Amino acid sequence: MTASTDTAGHSLTTEAVLAMRRRKRTISAVVTAVLLALVVWSVDVTVVKDTDWERMGSIGNVLEATNRFIGIDFELFPTLLGPAIETLLIACLGTFLGALICIPAAWFGAMNITPFKPITYPLARLMMTLSRSIHEIVWALFFVAVMGLGAMAGVFAIAVRSVGFIAKMSAEAIEDIDPGPVEAIRAVGGGPFQVFLYAVLPQVLPQVIGVVIFEWEINIRRSAILGLVGAGGLGLVFFRQMNTFNHHGVTTVILAILIIIVLGEAISHAIRRRMI
Repeated sequence: MTASTDTAGHSLTTEAVLAMRRRKRTISAVVTAVLLALVVWSVDVTVVKDTDWERMGSIGNVLEATNRFIGIDFELFPTLLGPAIETLLIACLGTFLGALICIPAAWFGAMNITPFKPITYPLARLMMTLSRSIHEIVWALFFVAVMGLGAMAGVFAIAVRSVGFIAKMSAEAIEDIDPGPVEAIRAVGGGPFQVFLYAVLPQVLPQVIGVVIFEWEINIRRSAILGLVGAGGLGLVFFRQMNTFNHHGVTTVILAILIIIVLGEAISHAIRRRMI
């Protein structure tokens, strides 16, 4: 009797497992079908229906328009040095200013060391979310409206845009530190700033440096296009070449931007290998 009961129970358990697997496969198939349907619908709405196919013309017209950009305006090279240096300076100064702003933001945004959780923690997290949610072009438009045309608006746009990533990654690194040094400094009467300076910063400094270098590399790309809205750099030269329909000049500026980006990647790689 016991053997038959065990056999029946084992059979029921096997059937339950098989039924669960069938349900999972069915749910997975339904979810996959829904996702595929959404992809097809989004392609139809955003690509097929939203593209001006008549203006684009035939493949021959597309190739003819593309051929206009094949070539280099060598007369433009002497005028690119200043904007290229300005682009690099915007990225460097913007990243440096953003890193300074991130010190209190990361301090307040780490749950384990924030001074007053009900206020400082949500305030810092709101700052990080706001920085990441708004595109750097929008920040540049805002600072151009406030400060006027020029590189200063680009520096502040890069700085504010950098806060979201640097502060968030730094705060998460702080939340994963060893609590021992923090408790030791608090036990001898150390204040929040002493805890941050002597217990937290030495543990997270390598990660923070890596994040700042990575953000600087990204900011070179960002600063190269901020000139499209009047924030200086190569983007402004690019905008002028587009307005004057100098297609070879557009290609030349794109190559200059590419060279700066490759240079920035090489520098950041060398710094990471030496410092981290």
